[in-house]
Amino acid sequence: MVETDATRSRLGGDAVRRPGLLIAGLSVVVLTVAVLQTAVVPVLGIIAHQLNTSTVAASWAVTANLLAAAAATPLIGRLADLHSKKRVLLTVLVVVLLGSVLAATTSSLALLIVARVLQAASYGLYPIGIAILREELPEDRMGSAMSVLSGTLGFGGGTGLVVVGLLMSGSAGYHRVFWLTTGFTLVVIAIAVLLVPARPRSSTGTIDWLGAAGLAAGLSALLLAITQGHSWGWTSPATLGCAGCGVVVLAAWWFWERRAKQPLVSIEMMTRRPIMLTNLATVFVGMGLYFAFLGLTQFVQIPHDAAGYGFGATVLEASVVYLLPGALTGFLVALVSGRFIDRFGARPVLMIAAVAGIMGFLFIALVHDAPWQIIAASILANAYISLGYGALPALVVGEVDSGETGVATSMNAIARTVGSSAAAALVALLMGRTTAGVPMESSFVAIFVGGAVTAALAMGLIALSRPRAGAFESVEARYESRAMNHEWG
Repeated sequence: MVETDATRSRLGGDAVRRPGLLIAGLSVVVLTVAVLQTAVVPVLGIIAHQLNTSTVAASWAVTANLLAAAAATPLIGRLADLHSKKRVLLTVLVVVLLGSVLAATTSSLALLIVARVLQAASYGLYPIGIAILREELPEDRMGSAMSVLSGTLGFGGGTGLVVVGLLMSGSAGYHRVFWLTTGFTLVVIAIAVLLVPARPRSSTGTIDWLGAAGLAAGLSALLLAITQGHSWGWTSPATLGCAGCGVVVLAAWWFWERRAKQPLVSIEMMTRRPIMLTNLATVFVGMGLYFAFLGLTQFVQIPHDAAGYGFGATVLEASVVYLLPGALTGFLVALVSGRFIDRFGARPVLMIAAVAGIMGFLFIALVHDAPWQIIAASILANAYISLGYGALPALVVGEVDSGETGVATSMNAIARTVGSSAAAALVALLMGRTTAGVPMESSFVAIFVGGAVTAALAMGLIALSRPRAGAFESVEARYESRAMNHEWG
């Protein structure tokens, strides 16, 4: 997904004249990812109310976005490899802008979901940004540049929570959020036009369009069955049909990728034991992110008088009081996670992170009557997710040669997105279990227990994996690992 040193400016191209300005500009560009991912979650309840629909249906604004990202991210990375990175970057930003404008002007849930699918292209901005840095910067500037971009992603998540909370104070409509993303995207487009150098394409090849379509179709069918199974009935023809179609399409996709000359995803690499177990653990860590994010956001907004639990928090209170401390903790932990991984190794760091996640999720599942309990659990869960997202790519790149690093980290990114997509669908399903129009408390307990279980499964899988004999961390591998350190949302 990310260019190797064959295309670096130090091997032929002219060096960028203002590297600091380029790094700052690309940091603002990748901030789009965090803002778009964070902004919608606190207002899902408002979307459901204003569009006169159920919370389950409104949650598709998140699920569809994650699902589209699973298919779009590797495809966009491949396009950036084959074409001018600036051209691909601007094309992605235009697609994101169209999605933001559509979301800001529509009052239809179906069109809102379409808009969120368009906004999913933003997930490709981060790998494009890293590829541009590799092409433009000398080797001695790459480490610090990666840290700036990674830190921006973590800071962006917390910033998005606060800004959305301020925007939605009072009786504001959800359209304000998308007008914010529209204006922000326009600024980002201007930055990309002015600061990103235009370079010609540096490689040739083909794109596995059929593989991309198969991955998207198979995941969509499976997640549709998960999300709608409760309302359709788990043994209904619609649910079984969607699930069956999803399995068949993904199986066909698997065989196609094995035989494709230039596959979207390397099946041979996926079947290596350490890579396979690490990527499966990544799915579970990705699920933990959305169990915490969606579960906590909705739990604190439940009115206590009506449900017997919750805090009746406004969107602003949910964002600033309950979620921001955990988000800031994740950001600070992510800043030093690279040092922990370098000193102690990725596996011990991930094991300790999983213990923190288990403690945090179990704590909130058992006791959630006071605000400090929610905040403490959020801090532990975010520390787990942040450390996990830093350690998992390091485990992957430690098992592959330097020439395979880009493909390996691309697969790991897909695994994280698939985990987040599955968790978002499961949360939507559990939120459909209501009493007097309010989600049952047991549903939230199930969500938080699910976070603890997935953290334990991730820890077990990493314990079962074994490092490759003679594995080493190349300079390229180290760059990829640091580049992924803060991509925790």
